[in-house]
Amino acid sequence: MASLRLHIENKKSNKELRNICLYAIAKTVSIFGSSIYSFALGLYVLQITGSALNFAITLILGTIPMIVMNPFAGVIADKVDKKKLVVCMDVLSGCLLITVYILSSYYGLNLFIIYTTTFLMTVFTTFFGIGLEAAKPNIVSKERLMSLNSISKIIDSISLILGPMLGGIVFAVFDMKTFIIINGISFILSAISILFINFKLCEQYINKECSIREINFIKDIKEGYSYLMERESLKNTFRILISLNFFLGFAVTVPLPYIMNTVLNLSSKHFGLIQGTFPIGMIVGAIIVKKITNHFSYSYLLKKISFMVAIFMIVSGAPVLFKSIEVNKIVFVTMYCAIMFFLGLMIALIDIPLIYFMQREIPDEYRGRVLSIGLSLGKLMQPIALALSGLLLNHIPSYTLPIGGGIVFLILNQAYSNKLNLEIHSKGYSVERN
Repeated sequence: MASLRLHIENKKSNKELRNICLYAIAKTVSIFGSSIYSFALGLYVLQITGSALNFAITLILGTIPMIVMNPFAGVIADKVDKKKLVVCMDVLSGCLLITVYILSSYYGLNLFIIYTTTFLMTVFTTFFGIGLEAAKPNIVSKERLMSLNSISKIIDSISLILGPMLGGIVFAVFDMKTFIIINGISFILSAISILFINFKLCEQYINKECSIREINFIKDIKEGYSYLMERESLKNTFRILISLNFFLGFAVTVPLPYIMNTVLNLSSKHFGLIQGTFPIGMIVGAIIVKKITNHFSYSYLLKKISFMVAIFMIVSGAPVLFKSIEVNKIVFVTMYCAIMFFLGLMIALIDIPLIYFMQREIPDEYRGRVLSIGLSLGKLMQPIALALSGLLLNHIPSYTLPIGGGIVFLILNQAYSNKLNLEIHSKGYSVERN
C-alpha cells in the first residue's frame, strides 16, 4: 500500500515538473516575443515618422487597453476553461502577426496597421496573462506554487534585461516584416506548449460547479470587488502592492533617471549599467525567496523589507545634496548600482510571497476577477505616479521626490503590514485576521 502511494506521488510529481517546464517555455516565448516586438516596433515607428507623439501613441496603446480590459479578462478567466482561454489568446496573437505580415507585404507596414496590431496584441496579452496567472494553483501543488511564481518572476526580469537588447539587435539585423512573421510563429509554438500542460492536475483547487456559468460582466465584476472588500487580509495585501507600484513610479522611475542624467551628469553607459542591476536583483530575490520564507515569519519579513525599500528610496535622493563636493562619478555609479540591485531584490521578496498568498487565499471561481481588479488598480497607479512625479520635478528640487516618497511609503506600509498577519512558506500559509 505504501509503495503504491509512493508510486502515485512520484507520478504526480513528474507531471508537476512537466507542467513547470512547459509553463516556463510558453511564458518565455510569449514574454520575450512581446518584449522584443514592443521595443523593435517603437524604434521602427520613430524611424519612419520621426515623431515622438506617434511613438507615445504606440506606448499608450500598449498600456491603456490592459488597464481597461483587465477586469473583463478576470471575468472570462473565472467563467471559461482557463486552458482554452490562454491557448486561444496565443493562437490569436500568432494569427494576428501572420496576417500583419501578409498585409504589410502588399500594402506596407503603415501606422494604421501598427496601431491596430498594438491594440489587439495588448488585449490578447491581457487575457493570456490573467488566465495563466489564475490557473497557476491548478497546475502545481501548493508545495511548488512558490517555485512556479519564482520562475515566472525570473522570466519577467530576464526579459527586462534582454528584451530591449534583443529588440535593438532585431531592428538592426532583420527587416521588421521578417521579425513579425517569426514572432507570429513563436506565439503558435507557445500555444502548442500550453496544450500539453495539465490544467487540472491539482483537483482540490477547482470548483467544478463554477466551470460553466452565464457571463454578466457588470454583475461578475461587482461580485469580485465585493469578495475583495469583504476580506481585510486581501485588501491590505492589495494596498501594499498598489502603494509599492505607486511609490516606485513616483520616487524611483522618474526622479532617478533625471538625477543621474541631468543633475549628476552620468554617462549613458553608466545609466544603462545602473538600470540593468534592478532586474538582476529581482532574479536573485526570486531564487532565494523560498528559503527565506521558510525561515522567517512573513509578517516580520514584510515589515523589515518595506522599511528597507523606503530607506533605499530616501538614500537614492541623497547624492544630490553632496553634488557640490568633489566626488568621483564612479562612487555615484557604484552607489546607484547597489541601490537598484537591492530594490529589485526586495521587491521580489515582497511580490512573490504576496502573489502566492493571493493565489492560495482566493478560490478558483473568484481568482481571475480579484487578481484582475488588483492588477488594474496597480497599473492605473503607475501613469498617475509618473505624471505627478514628472510635473513636480519642474517645480521642486529633484531630491525631494525620492526622499519624500520614501518617507510616505514607510509610514503607509508600516500601517498596512501591522494589520496583516501572514505566515507564508513553501508548504502552505496561514492568516490571522485582526
